[in-house]
Amino acid sequence: MKCFYFTKDEEEEGATLSSRESKVSWVRSLSVASSSATVDTRRSRSELDSDSRDYTDSFEFYEFLTQRRANDLRVFGFYELKLATKGFSRGLMIGEGGFGSVYRGVVGEMEVAVKRLNRYGFQGHKEWINEVNFLGVVKHPNLVKLIGYCAEDDERGMQRLLVYELMCNKSLEDHLLARSRAPLSWTLRLKIAQDAARGLAYLHEEMDFQLIFRDFKPSNILLDEDFNAKLSDFGLARQGPAAGLSHISTSVVGTVGYAAPEYVQTGRLTAKSDVWSFGVVLYELITGRRVLERNLPRAEQKLLEWVRPYVSDSKKFHFILDPRLEGHDCVKSAQRLASLANKCLTKNPRSRPKMSEVVDILGNIITDAAAQAEAVPETAKEAVDENEEAAEEGVDTKEEGREEVESGKLESNNQKWSFDFKEMVSFRNKSIERRYRQLCYIFSAKRCKFSRSIFSCTTENAV
Repeated sequence: MKCFYFTKDEEEEGATLSSRESKVSWVRSLSVASSSATVDTRRSRSELDSDSRDYTDSFEFYEFLTQRRANDLRVFGFYELKLATKGFSRGLMIGEGGFGSVYRGVVGEMEVAVKRLNRYGFQGHKEWINEVNFLGVVKHPNLVKLIGYCAEDDERGMQRLLVYELMCNKSLEDHLLARSRAPLSWTLRLKIAQDAARGLAYLHEEMDFQLIFRDFKPSNILLDEDFNAKLSDFGLARQGPAAGLSHISTSVVGTVGYAAPEYVQTGRLTAKSDVWSFGVVLYELITGRRVLERNLPRAEQKLLEWVRPYVSDSKKFHFILDPRLEGHDCVKSAQRLASLANKCLTKNPRSRPKMSEVVDILGNIITDAAAQAEAVPETAKEAVDENEEAAEEGVDTKEEGREEVESGKLESNNQKWSFDFKEMVSFRNKSIERRYRQLCYIFSAKRCKFSRSIFSCTTENAV
């Protein structure tokens, strides 16, 4: 599902062709900034004047990010990454989006994911800068790690690449919505939801500046070899409102179906917009369906509208549960997750919970689900023990009951023979009775026919 852009003002609509040279210089300045701690602030200020509102709120904030990331990211050469991906072979392509393609590669002894942005035009340029700025600063186990970047320009255009840690199990979307893969278990779905919630909580509440993700969806939740979830693609991320402000006003971007309604209608962005998106993804985890699915009947195409009548009725709730979860005892746990999703999808943004509160609620759901899963084997074990005890008692009484069984065999056989004889007689009587009724029916039919023929002859003689 592709991202959408809807700008309120003509000034906020993308870059113009007149800014081409400044953007090329800006790409060069990133390489200089990461290789050296000194930054030419006057030059950088002039290069950011036209578009600073799109990815930072102030020049001071940009300087703050630059100083933090300067020594953390590695600067790659274009030919080094070309060699690592075997010439950007389509056989190594692991993803493709509106801003470019992602390739699997090897740098030294390390496997990496290389995102190569489209070198024709400027679509994705701001998003590329955002990723370098933000992912070069944020550090958390549930955020994908940016290893480095490449920013070179030549006669073929600008080469803009990002190098990430490789996430072996691809995205949540690949597992949840692709029918060819083995379905995710309920326990794993809860764990992924908790990991993603921790990542958002870190961005919203645990840094010295707030970051709003703005494009939370299954395709941006990547899974490592142990199915630990990490948020990726910070291209649309924005700094949150400054102290004393309730929101920031910005152009509306995101993915259809996941963006909060108040943000789409007014352009007012808050951290609670991410909370709404999280609620949508929770329902996708419960149902195994996309937020918008055109191939379904009209009444089921919009996920949030389809689930509404079933969520409030506990007897009908199982109708919306992912059918691939059949056999998992997860209905009660899924109902609690749906209740959490409803809190995240509250119409009033202020009534939605913080992501730290969501993390705590998810922790309780996971704990209770684990306790319930442990209780089932214990119950089964108790049943087995009872059967074993009954079997041992049966061995003790086996000899005593053997004589009773043998003495009862003759009586049982006599009763069986008597029952068989009675059944035969009953069957014979029923057969005779059935034949008798058939004969009566035939006789009465013939009698009626004979009576009609006599009446007909009498009538003809009278005439």
